[in-house]
Amino acid sequence: MISEVLDYLITDFKIIFERDPAARGTLEVLFCYPGFQALLFYRIAHFLDCSLNIPFLPRFISHMARFLTGIEIHPKACIGQGVFIDHGMGVVIGETAVVGDYSLIYQGVTLGGTGKESGKRHPSLGKNVVVGAGAKVLGNITIGDNVRIGAGSVVLRDVPSDCTVVGVPGRIVYRSGVKVENSLEHADLPDSQATVIRILLDRIDSLEQQLDFLRQETFLKREDILLEMENKPICCKLVDKEIQEFLEGSFCKDESRA
Repeated sequence: MISEVLDYLITDFKIIFERDPAARGTLEVLFCYPGFQALLFYRIAHFLDCSLNIPFLPRFISHMARFLTGIEIHPKACIGQGVFIDHGMGVVIGETAVVGDYSLIYQGVTLGGTGKESGKRHPSLGKNVVVGAGAKVLGNITIGDNVRIGAGSVVLRDVPSDCTVVGVPGRIVYRSGVKVENSLEHADLPDSQATVIRILLDRIDSLEQQLDFLRQETFLKREDILLEMENKPICCKLVDKEIQEFLEGSFCKDESRA
């Protein structure tokens, strides 16, 4: 069991050099990377709690790690190997949370619960998940593999694999068949709110133009007005579909328009 803990720590250490171009040396990572330090304390506390069933001490170690690093990880949380907590200040990982292998967590992230219920009440993250700065993933939900959660998003629903989540509340943008090569580029996210606002503004502009036509009814024949309105429809079914999906909390990118 101790050898397994050491293997996890070695993997946690090596992944930093792969994902952070600012990592320049062993001593720098050991003494200046709070994310790795927090995982080091967590691995020890988790071993004492789950393997040896020692009371109090694991929680005390977790508390000291929070004081020293600004990162709070409950000893009973399950964190896979190769997890990288970048910067890390303000990260909170709850008691029943699960973080899959090689996931990337930025500062200010919360993997928390939504109430006082007992049992499984925190999220489960799959492998290679990227959680952007300040994102909140709340409740007993499942986040699939290779998911990217945008900075500042609030995720309250299950997310399938290979998706991107943005917004408050989090909305899903499907990218089927497209693999994200550089997981650090989590800022390269679609802006679903801006897209829908643009659609609504275009619709208002169209309605204003048609209102101008109606005001000129005394000067134009009614047949000419109807013909003009038919040539300038207010919206198409595709636009209505995008707005409806946005309001329902599942803004999906149409691959044919990508």
